Amino acid sequence: MVPLFALFVLLFGVFPANAELNRITEAEILDAQKGWAEGVVSIGRAYVDKKDYKAAAAEFVDAFYGYDQGPVLFKPTKASAVKFRLTRGEALSYFVKGSVPEDHGFVLQPWSNVRFENAAIVIDGDSALAMGVYFFTDANTSEEVEVEYTFGYFKDESGKIRIRLHHSSVPYSE
Repeated sequence: MVPLFALFVLLFGVFPANAELNRITEAEILDAQKGWAEGVVSIGRAYVDKKDYKAAAAEFVDAFYGYDQGPVLFKPTKASAVKFRLTRGEALSYFVKGSVPEDHGFVLQPWSNVRFENAAIVIDGDSALAMGVYFFTDANTSEEVEVEYTFGYFKDESGKIRIRLHHSSVPYSE
């Protein structure tokens, strides 16, 4: 009877507690978005300052996207020939030029600010979705560019919020 009780405790006592520990919070999503925005700006700044922007971009992709954890679904805003970026290398190419010929280096614009406006955040345990509009401020003209987004997040084994889904598009206009 003791082994059966131990199994019951293991299954119903430990896992719910662990699930609560791994639960994503809205504050964690907002922090991840803030970090992502700061990363975009800092890579562009490194490019302008003639620093190692490619290394900065690699660190950015590794820190925010979960390519090392499994599949990542990335549909960048300015992508047509290669619409989806399913590998780390393709994501890097989009951000700072590389293996995909159509890429011009989105973060090399450069941008002076990125601001998220979430329409909604949906949390489901250790994963979450966020949808809304983000605004990129051109560092040269101060013009703000509006882009719509959907992000899917998960919490990795170390407790860090990572991106599993990233879809961006320009707003529809008639």
